[in-house]
Amino acid sequence: MKQNIKKLGYALLSTFIILILYLTYLMVQQGEALANHPQNRRLAAKEAAIIRGTIYDRNGVKLAETRWLGDHGQRVYFTAGNVAPFAQVVGYVSEKYGSSGLEAAYGKQLLGLTDADAVKNIIDKILNRTPRGHDLVLTLDTRLQMIALQALHGHRGAVVALDPNTGAVLAMASSPAYDTNTIGNPGVWTYLNNNQNGAPLLNRATQGAYPPGSVMKIITGAGILANDQVQPGDTLSCPGYVVVDGSKIADNRAHGTVNFIKALAVSCNTYFAREGLKLGWDGFIDTANKFGLTKSPDLGIPVRSGTLATGERRTQSQLAESSFGQGDTLVSPLHMALAGAAIANNGVIMKPYLVQEIRTASGSTLQRAEVSPWLTATSPQIANIITQGMLGAVEWGTGTGAAIRGVRVAGKTGTAETKTARDPHSPPHSWFVGFAPADHPKVVVAVIVEKAGSGAAVATPIAREVMAAALFEH
Repeated sequence: MKQNIKKLGYALLSTFIILILYLTYLMVQQGEALANHPQNRRLAAKEAAIIRGTIYDRNGVKLAETRWLGDHGQRVYFTAGNVAPFAQVVGYVSEKYGSSGLEAAYGKQLLGLTDADAVKNIIDKILNRTPRGHDLVLTLDTRLQMIALQALHGHRGAVVALDPNTGAVLAMASSPAYDTNTIGNPGVWTYLNNNQNGAPLLNRATQGAYPPGSVMKIITGAGILANDQVQPGDTLSCPGYVVVDGSKIADNRAHGTVNFIKALAVSCNTYFAREGLKLGWDGFIDTANKFGLTKSPDLGIPVRSGTLATGERRTQSQLAESSFGQGDTLVSPLHMALAGAAIANNGVIMKPYLVQEIRTASGSTLQRAEVSPWLTATSPQIANIITQGMLGAVEWGTGTGAAIRGVRVAGKTGTAETKTARDPHSPPHSWFVGFAPADHPKVVVAVIVEKAGSGAAVATPIAREVMAAALFEH
């Protein structure tokens, strides 16, 4: 009997110790993440007694504010027509459904619940004052965001515009958008979650996973040049196809004799497939990593890292296709905008950011974004050569629809095939990545329009409109 009691005691003691260790782990390792989780009901309860801070665009336009109605606050979002242009990036706050986007990422700052706010919160409590959180000033431009969203004409897709010199995100539009003010309405949440085709809750700009098509050639091209495989003037003949491992990979047409500049300008798949094979898987992957394709910058909101072929799928034919943006390669529009920014900024990718400042309710600056390099993707010399090819694309190649009068535009079109055995007639995704002015870049734009046709016909005019709007404010 005593032995059984002793065993039971040991079992209970062991269980108690395990429980203490687990709770300690939760508090130390997971405490902050759980406290700030969008679905944390305690945070929602605290919020009911706090005036949440306002979110502004770079020009002072209110994108989200709390309007106090009686004894409770209501979060109100900037809308144009029946949609909120910043729905996916600013996000929402809902008592029932939690929060998303910047509303979730900066919840503690917007509620004034950071460690630095402890004294102020105690004073507010003593003086019986309604506490107020801090304000966010974003890098986003409302005018540019609306132009980008309108240019998509309701088609599924995304537009990202960056300042390549600082990394500031000027526009981040995802279509279809929705009205964040209606999140709490009956049936709206169910519709948004069950809308499989539109997937409006998805931020396509940062979480979309797309084959990049020929816009990938600016990255592959950097690897080819960095490994001294070819000189820009070296030529090869494009018969309109390339044979790899006994399989024929068709090009969009026979381009005849091409060098690096022409191959980039006219988007010759054969050239990049052949040179990509010489680069090899190690060189290709190394180049993709240098451009941050497989990394996720700390943007505050979720960003899907790009993915490449893995393991046994790294065959020669897969490499040839990956070299011109097909195969298993999947990227987000943000990653392709950053790749364009690398070329625009002499090979250096500046760390992208969305929040420019955090301010108190009285307007004092608490925190300002630091401009800093993120990655060195390539050399200035290689970036200049690729720029020449991108200039050729806009001046006489596949991207002439991006030309802006009086401005030299560098760009690259992409038409990414989406055909599968189950859907052999699926139309391609339409891509464009470019920057302007080419000699002193002020804006980089990446556009994806899902299953819309060629990059030259669909994405390119959208990019032109956004770039022109960024360069000419009125």
